[in-house]
Amino acid sequence: MSSRIDRVFERRLASLVNSGERRVLQGGQRGVEKESLRVTPAGRIATTAHPSALGSALTNDHITTDYSEALIELVTPTFTSNWELLQYLCDLHQFVYRHLEDELLWATSMPCVLDGDASIPIAQYGPSNVGRMKTIYREGLGIRYGRVMQAISGVHFNYSFPQKLWEPWAAICESRDTGSVFVSSGYFDLLRNYRRHGWIVLYLFGVSPTVCKSFLRARGETLPEFTRGTGWEPYATSLRMSDLGYRNRSQSGVEVSVNSLGEYVRDLTRATTTVHPEYERIGVKVDGQYRQLNANLLQIENEYYAFIRPKRVARSGERPTRALTRAGVEYVEVRALDVSAFDPVGVNQNKMRFLEAFLAFCLMRESPLIDRDEQATLDANHVKVARSGREPGLTLKRDGRDVDMLSWASEILDQMQGICEQLDEGDASKPYSAALAVQAAKVKEVELTPSARLIRELRDTGESFFDLALRTSATHKAYFLDLYQPNEAVLRRFAEEADESLRKAEAMAAAPRGDFDQYLADYFS
Repeated sequence: MSSRIDRVFERRLASLVNSGERRVLQGGQRGVEKESLRVTPAGRIATTAHPSALGSALTNDHITTDYSEALIELVTPTFTSNWELLQYLCDLHQFVYRHLEDELLWATSMPCVLDGDASIPIAQYGPSNVGRMKTIYREGLGIRYGRVMQAISGVHFNYSFPQKLWEPWAAICESRDTGSVFVSSGYFDLLRNYRRHGWIVLYLFGVSPTVCKSFLRARGETLPEFTRGTGWEPYATSLRMSDLGYRNRSQSGVEVSVNSLGEYVRDLTRATTTVHPEYERIGVKVDGQYRQLNANLLQIENEYYAFIRPKRVARSGERPTRALTRAGVEYVEVRALDVSAFDPVGVNQNKMRFLEAFLAFCLMRESPLIDRDEQATLDANHVKVARSGREPGLTLKRDGRDVDMLSWASEILDQMQGICEQLDEGDASKPYSAALAVQAAKVKEVELTPSARLIRELRDTGESFFDLALRTSATHKAYFLDLYQPNEAVLRRFAEEADESLRKAEAMAAAPRGDFDQYLADYFS
């Protein structure tokens, strides 16, 4: 990290503070998507259908499924307050638990005991054309990557800066434009710097250093045994975000630039329109049955597994790249968060406050374009931290040199202090500075990281990863059913939304629908 870059960052932050706009960083919109496997009391993946009391997975905006019928996804609206967001997420969990009967929500990212791909039911969305498309897409994912990988769960943090930021930021950047083109350019500055520095998120919040051996067997992988039935990497932070998880080798040929919106759309379009010979051999429609949506490198844009994505709320039937092209970047989706077994809802306020400040840090830093060689280095840094982030003396590559990871992390956190002070303005409790201090303590003492905490708990109890996760899952269920104070009015509203989603799905299923082949052709045209 050169002093020149430091000075630029400090000048930009000082200019923002002195811009005349009070609390310019406050009021950003944030939301959470949290995935959890439904499991039996014995810790096996549930084979039951998505509970009808939760509504239709196709049409319920807040309770749906991801890859598997057993993989529940809870989606919050956007809030300007972290407390309100967590309150909503807690209420969602309580509503879901009330309708799970004896089933549990698995408390960790890495899955329960699995009996191979066949044990994982693919999510079903009904007979409508859009429902069929969603299910066939998942069939394709299972064929391409294996269903077991798709049983991994995570937390996604969605964030957009307050609108009032962009005018003073344009002045600082000496831009006359404050519209969607400038905003998109700012978000792509952020995306490049997140690629450079996002490894710190894995170190601070990764909590998947171990995995059930059934997962490894299904993937054809091996790891040293830690406790009975538990594979581990001794210094891992997030196996979920390593090459054992979503850092999938099968997508090594998909290169997507974040140097500009135009290049990002170009590369994703190329990946979704270029035939992959291996997928072509699998076949698209065989004996009248679809195996995948198409034989391209990516079936659709969402198949690209990125740590962070630029997003725009799409119109009905609109592809993500077209939405971005139409109106530019609206927010970013941070996808690198493990589900935390130490938080009943998988995430906490300190984590979200840190991420908000970190995203501002990524925006404000100088952000040179990333070439292929630098991207290879950044990818290697991420994998290294995911699999060895707690290793004493670990070094990463920066500007062609080996640097001490913890020293680099300290530099990042030191620079974030000024951002946190701005986010704290008007709040005597200084919650953002406090959240930053919690993370700084993890850099000073590696045993405070959640991955180290998980290893320590397994070592102290002698449990397997499976046993700990099952015990924690039961504890979380008891918390929401017995200890968490219910808000009956909110729970009634969730029930009403569920009922309405069922009616909507039934209407879609009953409505006349055109030829499915033509529907797909129209969608991809």
